[in-house]
Formats: sequence, structure tokens, C-alpha cells
Amino acid sequence: MKGLREKAIKGVSWSFVDNIANAGITFIVGIILARILSPAEFGLIGMITIFIAVSNSIVDSGFSSALIRKVEPKEVDYNTVFYFNLCLGIGLYLILFYSAPAISRFFKEPSLISITRVMGTILIINAFSIVQRSLLVKEVDFKTQTKISLIASIISGIVGITMALKGFGVWSLVAQQISRQLLNSIFLWVLNKWRPALEFSKDSFQELFGFGSKLLISGLMDTIYNNIYFLIIGKYYSAVQLGQYTRAEQFNSIFSSNLTSVVQRVSYPILCSIQDDDERLKLTYRRVIKATMLVAFACMLGLAAIAKPLILITIGVKWLPAVPYLQIICFVGMLQPLHAINLNMLMVKGRSDLFLRLEIIKKAIAVVPICLGIFYGIELMLWGSVFISFVAYVLNSYYSARLINYSTWSQIKDIYPSFLVSIIVAAAMWCLTLLNYSISITLLLQCILGLIITIATYETIKSTEYFELKGILFSIIKK
Repeated sequence: MKGLREKAIKGVSWSFVDNIANAGITFIVGIILARILSPAEFGLIGMITIFIAVSNSIVDSGFSSALIRKVEPKEVDYNTVFYFNLCLGIGLYLILFYSAPAISRFFKEPSLISITRVMGTILIINAFSIVQRSLLVKEVDFKTQTKISLIASIISGIVGITMALKGFGVWSLVAQQISRQLLNSIFLWVLNKWRPALEFSKDSFQELFGFGSKLLISGLMDTIYNNIYFLIIGKYYSAVQLGQYTRAEQFNSIFSSNLTSVVQRVSYPILCSIQDDDERLKLTYRRVIKATMLVAFACMLGLAAIAKPLILITIGVKWLPAVPYLQIICFVGMLQPLHAINLNMLMVKGRSDLFLRLEIIKKAIAVVPICLGIFYGIELMLWGSVFISFVAYVLNSYYSARLINYSTWSQIKDIYPSFLVSIIVAAAMWCLTLLNYSISITLLLQCILGLIITIATYETIKSTEYFELKGILFSIIKK
């Protein structure tokens, strides 16, 4: 148990550094670009987001999860996955290339033809490095991944800002994204010793695809749902409104998506390593949920409380319409890590069939907020997504509970104290916006008040997960 704990702490430490550092760089770059560029230019990128995201999901095809889950994958498994992913990436790029005029007509934006064709090269770039990344995740080697992503984020950020200052407009955003993915892929090859051999196994493909195919379908449905709002807003509203939404989503992802990424990247390979020991698995799983949600509730509810002064100070008054979008999205984002943890358990136990069944049910229900967006407005659509997120949690936890005897009600009892503390703290922070202080003073006071109340409360109630997280944080600082 000690070895597993040390491995987990090491993985969390480096994954945490990776995500925090990258989120910080991305955030700073995003702020600078948002001050230089217009909401409409961000909206153009948002319009093709769903097409790139869905294509990337297909390129992976669930093989990375299948490789990570397999206890002792052979060399032929890696080679098979590499060549299949590469061929699929090239094929999908060609489809996207020739579909660009249709995408342009759909959104009534002529410039999308060239933007789509250039952005599509990301599919081929990513296909080259799926196996290399999977190997590092399987080995819980996040130190190497941290180095790679930091270098790529910094250089691509410089590229994007420089081009924006020189008047390249939307192409500065395109260049930033492509250069980041390209540098990531190059460094994964340079720092990873694995190289493909000329072999492809039909048996290996069938074995891995048998598990991964269900994850592929599930992933596609999830990717489409997570990005469908870009499509709806871009089609039925305007590039400016879509740009406002993309900025709100970026602020949300700083905490929600990065925390989810840390939890998924670290917990999945570790839980896979003890998948046959149910008692140990449940104990580890429970600790992961309690610690993760303490952070998730504090960050996301706190972000909702400071949304207005934060956006006004960082990216300016032209982005003010993004404030209500961000506040609503935060309630969806706070549950995102919890969804990921519960779905991880299905994959750990090899139940990709249940994973797929869940996605079909959830996405069928999710049609409701999409229709609200088309007919009744963006904000009502986002509130509908909050409701769907709570329904999705109940469904996810119900199925995972059956595998390790950890019920939804038990989960709720474990995370309820953290939610209660966070909602009280967020309410106190929000009340400061009612006072007649300057925006900068208000934001500063909100952050100080939130931090003091949170620390004092958890120290007083002697929260186990709080002290565990505190220990991990100190170990990261020491390193």
C-alpha cells in the first residue's frame, strides 16, 4: 500500500505541476490574446472546435485506454495501434479538408474554409504521438510529460502573441494551437525511447479494439455533447456571442478541466494496477473522490463568486457578457471531476459496455438543453446543462457503485461536507461584490476572505482529506 501511495503522490505531484503550470501559461496567453483580438475572432475558432475535437476522438479510438489498462502489452500491440492511428488521422484530415466548404456554408463564414484546412493538420500531428503519450501515462511518468507540455505551451504562446501583435488576427490563434501540438509531438518522440517497428497484428487489433471500440463510441458521444454548444451558438447566434462563450469556457477549464485531467491521468493507471483487489480498490477510490471534490467544490464555486471582477480586470469590459455564462458553467464544471472518477471505475473493471450504455442514456436526455438553446437562448441552455450534469452523476455513480459496493448515497455523504463548506465560503465571497469598492480591491478581498474561511474551517473540523491534500502540497513545494 505504501508503494502505491508513493507512486500516486509522485504522479499527482508532477501531474499537478504540469496542469497548473500549463493552465497558468495558457491563461496568461489567453488574457493577452483576448486584449488584442476581438470576440468574433475567437468565435471563428470556436465554430470548428467540434469538428477537430470529434476527429481527434476518432483518431484515438479508445486504444490509448486499452493499452494503459492491459497488464502486459506486447511490442506488437504498440506497433498495431501506432499504424492504425496514423492511417486514421490522415484519412480524417482528408475528409475534413474536402468538407471545409460545407462547414463554411453552414456557418456562413467564408474564411472558415482555409482555417479548417490548416487546423485539420492537428489530427495527423496528434496521431503520431498517441502511443508515446500512452507509454508515459502507463508508467505514471508525468515528470517527462510536464517538461514537454511546458516547453510547448511557452513557445506556442510566444508564437500566438507575436502574430497577434503583427496583425494576423484569427491566424494567430490557429498558429498557437498547431505549434503547441507539433512541439508536443516532437518532444514526445525525442524524450521517449519507443520506436515503431514494421508490424501489424490483426489479433492484437481485435483484442484492443474490442475494449476500445465501446470507449470510442462513448468518447464520440461525450465529445459531441461537450462541444455541441459551440455549434449551436455559432449557427443560431453570432461569432461575437460564441467568442464570449469560448472565453467563459476557458476560465472554467482552468480549474475544472485541469483538475479532471490530473485525476484521470493519475488515478486510472494506479487503479488499474489494483483492479483485482476489490477491498483495496474501494478504499483508494473513496479517498480519490473525497480529496478531488474538496478541491473541485472550492475552486468552481469560488470562481463563480469572483467571475465579474476577474473578467473585468483580466480581459476587459468588452468581455463582460461572458460573466453570466461563466457563473452558470461553474456549476457544471464542479461535477466534471466526479464524472471522470466514476467512469474511470467502469474502465478499470473492463466494463466498456456499461460505459457505452451510460453515454447513450445521458446523451439522449441531453437533447433537452440543446433544444432550449436553439429556441429560448444561451443562458437557458446552460442552466439545462447544469440539470443534466446532476442527472449524469446519479447515473454514473449508480453503475460504478455496483462494481465495488460504494453506493451513490455513500458518495454523497462523503462529499457533502466539502460542498457545504464551499457553498458557504462562495456566498460570503460573492457578498463582497455588493460593497462599493473598486473592482481590484473587491477581487483581492474576495480571494483573501475565501482562503481564510476555507483553511480555518477545515483545520477546525479536522478534515482527513484536507490534511492529506495539505501534505501532498507541501511535498510538491519541497521538490
